Amino acid sequence: MKLNQIRRALYFISRILGDVNAVKRGKVGKRIGRRVAGKTTGKALRRLFK
Repeated sequence: MKLNQIRRALYFISRILGDVNAVKRGKVGKRIGRRVAGKTTGKALRRLFK
């Protein structure tokens, strides 16, 4: 297995565990909001530094 594949798998697992934890704590809405904000910020920065 390549290092990138291992890293990708670990990030994927951690994201799922974070989702499960948010559901348990009842903070799903906050997590979704942060994820959307992060994606839009990333897209804006990508356009800015393209």
